[in-house]
Amino acid sequence: MLSARVLTSVKRSFQPTAVSSLGTTVRGLANRAWEVEIEHGRGEWKTYGNIGTFKEGKHRITTFNKISPKGLARFDEEKYDVKAGEGGQAVNAHAILLRSHKLQEEEVAHTVRAIARCGAGTNNVPVPRMTELGIPVFNTPGANANAVKELVLCGMLLGSRRVVDGINHMKDLGAQGLAKERVEKDKSMFGGRELKGKTLCVLGLGHIGASTARDAVALGMDVTGYDPGLSVSSALKLPREISLMDSIASAVSDADYISLNIPYIKGSPEEGGTHGIIGSDVIDNFKSDAVLLNFARGELVDSDAMKQFLDSGDGRYVSDFPDDALWDHKNAVILPHLGASTGEAEDAAAAMAAETIRDFLENGTIQNSVNFPQTKLPAPEGVRITVVNKNQPGMLAQITDTFAKANLNILQQINQSRGDIAYNVIDIDPAGDNGDHVSLKELQQEVTMLDGVINSRILFGTPGAGFAVNRDGQYFV
Repeated sequence: MLSARVLTSVKRSFQPTAVSSLGTTVRGLANRAWEVEIEHGRGEWKTYGNIGTFKEGKHRITTFNKISPKGLARFDEEKYDVKAGEGGQAVNAHAILLRSHKLQEEEVAHTVRAIARCGAGTNNVPVPRMTELGIPVFNTPGANANAVKELVLCGMLLGSRRVVDGINHMKDLGAQGLAKERVEKDKSMFGGRELKGKTLCVLGLGHIGASTARDAVALGMDVTGYDPGLSVSSALKLPREISLMDSIASAVSDADYISLNIPYIKGSPEEGGTHGIIGSDVIDNFKSDAVLLNFARGELVDSDAMKQFLDSGDGRYVSDFPDDALWDHKNAVILPHLGASTGEAEDAAAAMAAETIRDFLENGTIQNSVNFPQTKLPAPEGVRITVVNKNQPGMLAQITDTFAKANLNILQQINQSRGDIAYNVIDIDPAGDNGDHVSLKELQQEVTMLDGVINSRILFGTPGAGFAVNRDGQYFV
């Protein structure tokens, strides 16, 4: 193990035309150059990981699950050291990338600044706890939208005609040597209907829902939709032919097909969640032969209510999630979570996650986060510092006053909040009153140890250095 008492002063000339790998120019003032001193390595950190895999001077990325090599290639080898998390090879990570791995808090070292999931859902990440620790959790909305949309279209066809039953029947006949003899006689057992002219209801009009609606219109279907949280940007992606409804009940009442594309939120609908949101009160509004397509989350559907519906008529249920109550029902088709299982989707999600992590680590930018506010400051001017704090009155004033007391001028800044968390990106003039040398060691400790501050970062100099944490009143840097 590395010594937990390593004190390093990092000095680096501040050049007016230093350019990061993301194309962001760091501009000096009056073409001057300064030495900026920061601290790295003081405090009893939880762990530095395996000494055999530790590489100082690089951002360390831990991956869980198999992450697309095309996505990981977005990390510049000069700045990043990427290691698989299994086996404890990179437990001292600065960021974590994962897919379906159920992340435990003990796998998140004190050194971790960010977590990104290569996918839309983040149910496998303890998001509330990460928020308390000041760690942004990112996802990749839209990266797998086309893959899921294509499977939804496939699901409509599977629900329209008994394709799966027909395939299984032909296998049985083939085993008996009767396929050619019986095929014409038996095909009437598997009749169905066409999609053209039918009505599709899309519940949830985000990336996947909007894309599904557009393609359904192209297939000659009528489309209705419902999304109480519809944003302007999402609305602009909808086909003009769609009819928006004011409730789930009204949206599904005349639909031949219902595509479920809403996020899963723990808790019942009465509690503000979406667990079992498709229950008997909604299903009672279905047409008797409606087809429900669930490529969102299995927990959204009340299985008992759905079974009662399937038992009572000619309705169908096509789901991409295991279901103990419906797996062998004659009117159900249960798939093994294939929605985003394409090479293209995995490449796109990994690439988006990698770019998001890079932009955060190198520039402090927050985008596609499920727990932090969207935050972006223009290209760095001077030395960039980020501060994560509790969203409580007076914090911004305390932070800026600390810079003022150090005689450091703030060139530009942004402060955003979301729920209980606030995030600041601040560019300072590194000259101060000390000519060509400025030490930020004491300043960072003073800012970080303010009551309510969770962590801070100085985005300058050696990759990975300049990260400080206030953990229960103890200072780690």
